[in-house]
Amino acid sequence: MITFKQIDALYWIAELGSFEAAANKLNMSQSAISKRIQELEETFDVQIFDRSKRNARLTEKGAELLDYGKDLLERRDYLLERVSAREVLVRRFRLGVTELTALTWLPALVEALREAYPKVQIEPSVELSSELFRKLESDQLDLVIVPDAYSDSRFLSTPLGSVENAWMCVPGLIPDNDPVSLGVLADYTVLTQGSQSGTGLTYERWLAAHEVQLPRTLTSHNLLVQVGLTLSGVGVSYLPTACLSHLVEAGALRVLVTEPALPSIRYVALHRSDRQLGLNRNVAQLARRCCDFSRLLLQRFV
Repeated sequence: MITFKQIDALYWIAELGSFEAAANKLNMSQSAISKRIQELEETFDVQIFDRSKRNARLTEKGAELLDYGKDLLERRDYLLERVSAREVLVRRFRLGVTELTALTWLPALVEALREAYPKVQIEPSVELSSELFRKLESDQLDLVIVPDAYSDSRFLSTPLGSVENAWMCVPGLIPDNDPVSLGVLADYTVLTQGSQSGTGLTYERWLAAHEVQLPRTLTSHNLLVQVGLTLSGVGVSYLPTACLSHLVEAGALRVLVTEPALPSIRYVALHRSDRQLGLNRNVAQLARRCCDFSRLLLQRFV
């Protein structure tokens, strides 16, 4: 007799392209997921995957079985949706955020999600934007909150709001002659986040569009390190104004009025657009709820 666990294994191997990726998705060992496929093959006396190929490629009979299996999974999940409480359908939600989010509204976001979905395990991951994008691409995360620096039709993008940044330095480093032209920055060490950061990538593009060249840059992938170096007088940096307003008010940092001013950084939530079958629909619903919470919290904290 076939089981839904076997059909789940078949679906995810075909969807993700490998036994290893499917095993990670289902929190199983690769040998266990291979055993489920072997059991299906023995039940129907057919070969489901062409093992002569490098990637997991379905045979003709395997593709036919997958079509029937999808129908079974949809019917199963329809039953679950009708009978079960929605919050129990998703056991875990893998959320990826950047450092700024982690330092500001992430705790409130996790609390709001836990209150709305008390039986769902929230698994936050704090990484650079580029790494979050890669993990979303490989289905290691369900949703990421990042600067709007990436465009990919495979992902659904939900605008959340904007974060204001400004050039900052310690008082006295640059003469107090506002506004400061961008060309003046070339005379100083400029602390940047680099292209692995969504904010860093956005501002690299913006500076290039204004034909500004910065011969002395120091790249840090850590926002706290960037703030620390700026406070130490090492150079000038772009930093979030709302988060550091207390340091500006205390006189530890000075906001440079530049011409033109730095553009704000738009934040978006990204999740995959190709996850429409079975329990993925419930993950998508949870993702949309996460977007709603994030939109409100971003305005409150930054």
